[in-house]
This record gives sequence, structure tokens and C-alpha cells, in this order.
Amino acid sequence: MDMNDMVLISVDDHICEPPTLFDNQLSGELLESAPKLNTDKHGKNFWSYQGSIRPSVGLNAVVGRPFEEYGMEPTSLDQLRAGCYDVHARIDDMDVNGIAASMCFGNSIAFDGQTFHKAPDKKLSLRHMQAYNDWHYDEWCMAYPGRFIPIGIMPTWDMDATVAEIHRIAAKGFRAVVMNENPTVQGLPSIHNDYWDPMFKAIADTDLTIALHIGTGNPAPHASMETPIEAWISTMPLSVSQGLADWLQLEELHRYPELRISIAEGGLGWVPYFMERADFSNWRHKAWTHSRFQDMKPSEMVKRHFLHCFFDDRYGLQNLEAVGEDNAAYECDYPHSDSLWPETPEHLWDTVKHLTNAQIDKVTHGNAIRWFRFDDFAKYNKREDMTVGACRARAKAKHVDTAPKSSGGARPTAETRPVTSGDVMEMFKKHAAERAAA
Repeated sequence: MDMNDMVLISVDDHICEPPTLFDNQLSGELLESAPKLNTDKHGKNFWSYQGSIRPSVGLNAVVGRPFEEYGMEPTSLDQLRAGCYDVHARIDDMDVNGIAASMCFGNSIAFDGQTFHKAPDKKLSLRHMQAYNDWHYDEWCMAYPGRFIPIGIMPTWDMDATVAEIHRIAAKGFRAVVMNENPTVQGLPSIHNDYWDPMFKAIADTDLTIALHIGTGNPAPHASMETPIEAWISTMPLSVSQGLADWLQLEELHRYPELRISIAEGGLGWVPYFMERADFSNWRHKAWTHSRFQDMKPSEMVKRHFLHCFFDDRYGLQNLEAVGEDNAAYECDYPHSDSLWPETPEHLWDTVKHLTNAQIDKVTHGNAIRWFRFDDFAKYNKREDMTVGACRARAKAKHVDTAPKSSGGARPTAETRPVTSGDVMEMFKKHAAERAAA
């Protein structure tokens, strides 16, 4: 195998939702009351819904910019590559990056469904959330069958509605649902509360995969507002460990041995130590903690239930045996700043070429297919048409342009000193205040 022979499936990318999001899914009053993309007098876009405003239409969607402009927060869709919001342009950007298939989380409207969770009229929110799921499947995923893994959002503020929606979207063809890793931040019970029992049963019954995404419930803390922002960026993947520790203690993992949970943007390198520490803690303390882990080690449960997603992790891949070769899957994170687009294959190949062909197949696409039950990939595609080389040949024939392009956005500071956490926070506060005033 060489670089061009790899088949790459990314299990974490994002959509910057387009203004036509609900146009084909709703009509009349339901369409009129759905989330709307607006433009203020300065040409900046913002989403509005039930009295609230979402100003970051392309949160960190900086792919295709010069590195010097990564800190400029996009303020309108015209500052983004078209692949951020247009499915046809996305396929071109996938092909030029050698990506055969992708699972796309939302960005502004449905990162974890928070727009609908925060809205006061939950009956209306439920209908609009269902329309979002239908758009994601009908207009995004099925525009190119076999190129996208459908992932749905859930109305978890209403458990009966959640169970019904799980069964509805599973029958439609969805393979995953996204959930806030710590729902207490949404004002809901913790995952250890009986409130969630019907949901976990429905997910087990429908054989869906739960997808957790970094930054939803347990974001990395800022050491101080004067700390250079690179400190926060460096620790972001490690914040996933808090969620993994919490979910590892879930009673349902013992009840449903086939339950599958993927963790986006956490990486691999820290996972072996986490499992070692969890086993040590269990050994030293289970006599008094009444732990559920009496006969089974926590590390065994990690390997049975959790998929770890990585975009650049040389150390983790050098220690793949400790992580588990069946527990790692590639993610591109398009269009965010961690994405290696359009040079993913070059960077990835350099970190996996020491592995066996079978191991390379697992971490690049095999594990993704198995963990997400993505049978549509083989149903609609032939391997020889989905390799890095084949994807890039299509992009070359279409003359897909990857040259970096300058764009606009909000700068955290005009000073030449290191950008701090406070600078970034102030930028977002100012951005939100401007939208509220508009």
C-alpha cells in the first residue's frame, strides 16, 4: 500500500448551515417561524430563532485561508469556502483532499442541537429539529449516497419525543445521533439519572451510535484571560478525558454490551494512560466505592464501547496496540483550523505508514464503517473509485482550486503581542453585542 491506495473516511466534519436550510422541508407558518439567516447593515450574517441570536455563522470555519488569518472569526457566509455550506462544493473539497466519505456535525444551528434546546417554545423546536434532521438526510447526505454518514440530533428535553425521533430517523437511514457529553449544562439530568433509560434502550434497539463532540459539555478551561490562547488550544483534546471518565461509569454499558460511543477530536495519545489510570484507581478503591467494575477492568470497557477519533496523532499511532487498533478512526475536522485540508493524505500517510495494511485500513475507514454500521459505503461505491488517488483524480479533472485566499472576519487584536484568551473572549462578546444591537 502507498498513500494513494488509502481509503479515508472522516468521522468528524462540520456543516455551516445554508440559508435555504428549511425551504424544502417546511412551508407556511412553520417555515416562517424556523431559524432564519439574517444580514445586518454591515453585511454580517447571524441566525435568529425564537428571540435569540447566533452570531457565529461559520465558527472557526477558516479552511482555505492563509495561516495568518486563522484568528479572524468569519462573520458571513461569503467569507467561507463554498464547501462549508454547499454539498456539491463539499464533495469537490472532499475529493481534492482524498476523503471518500464524511460524517458532518452542524456548526451554528445543530452542533449538538443547542439552538433548539435553548428556545422557549419547545413544541415548535421539536418540529423544526425534525425538519433539520430531514434536511440533513434528504438534501445533504442523499445528494451523494454513500459519501456521508447521516447523524441526527435529538429533542432530549422531552424523553418521549426523543425516543420517537430515534426510531423515526433510524428507519429513515440515520446511523448516529449526537448528544451533549454533559447534559447538565443544558439543565437536564446527568447521564447517570434514570431519566435517560428510555433513550439508551431506544439507541440499543435501533443499533445507532452515540457521537460525543468536544466542547459541548466539558470545554477546556482557560487558565486566565491573560494566558496566550495557544495554551488553551493545546489542551483542548485533553478535555475529552473528563467526558470519557464520566461515560465509562455509565450503568448502561453493562446493560447493553453492543452500545457504541464515538468521541470526536480527542485524539489517541492520552488514551493508554487514561485506561491504565482507570484500572489502577479501580483496583485501589473498588472495595469502598461499590464500583460496577468488580470482575471487569475499566480498560476492557473502554475498548468495548468507545471509538477515539484523531486527525494528527503520531504518538498515538505509534502506540496503537495500547489504544486498540479497533478503537481508532480518522477525522478531518473540515472546515476548522485543525483540519489538514487539502493535504490530509500526506500528513496522515507519514504517521500510519509503519502500520500493516490491515491496520491502515482499520484506522482510515474500516473502523468507521463498523462502528457506524455504514453499509451504504460499499453499497454505493467501489473501493477503486474511493481511494485517495481516485478522489484526487476527480478533483483534478474538475480543476478544484485549493490556493489559499484572504477573507474577512473579526480580529481578536491588532497588537503584535501574543493573542490571549481574553482577546478572543472579548472578540466574541463584541461580535454578539453588535448582532444584538442590530
